[in-house]
Amino acid sequence: MWGSKTKLMMPSREQALPGREQQMPVPPRHHVLTAPLRPPFPAGHEHATFGMGCFWGAERKFWMAPGVFTTAVGYAAGPTPNPTYEEVCSGLTGHNEVVLVVFDPKATSYEAMLRVFWESHDPTQGMRQGNDVGTQYRSGIYVYSPEQRRLAEASREVYQRGLTKAGYGPITTEILDAPEFYYAEHYHQQYLAKNPAGYCGLGGTGVSCPTGLESAVR
Repeated sequence: MWGSKTKLMMPSREQALPGREQQMPVPPRHHVLTAPLRPPFPAGHEHATFGMGCFWGAERKFWMAPGVFTTAVGYAAGPTPNPTYEEVCSGLTGHNEVVLVVFDPKATSYEAMLRVFWESHDPTQGMRQGNDVGTQYRSGIYVYSPEQRRLAEASREVYQRGLTKAGYGPITTEILDAPEFYYAEHYHQQYLAKNPAGYCGLGGTGVSCPTGLESAVR
């Protein structure tokens, strides 16, 4: 979390740590929303997963968003199964610190989730976010359907226009099919609700993400 000098290169599958079969134990319910942290979730709810730097601050952004049922922090997009936080910090798992968001599409939308994502961090920094440096702090959108991919790619194009106009460089956000989500340790879950004065290195660019993302790219 504290600007560690982790590796800036993704490890190969051969270089990655072996991990383990055992899943990380987590509390049964969300500390703020009181909803379950693990499935099953209500029928009709959708998933979204984002990496945007320190997952403490990222999770808080989403649990505060209207229409969100639950959130959890974890690790994704690397080859090591069920990694520990220390292993992720070593740079030898390839994982990103991510937040899993479960939301009610009748009360909000995936576009709204993308807006929170883009406006809450700087997606042009590569393998870092502010003082937090390493592969685990990269910007990422992990999609669960072709429609989510279409909207994510459209929003990236639209937001790049605004960033370019504001003097920022190219977006480095990776957009991948959602990999397996590995829950982080219990003490990371809803960390900033349990520790209100805790560290949060998350910061946006000040560039607003337009509404009506689909029509904006036409």
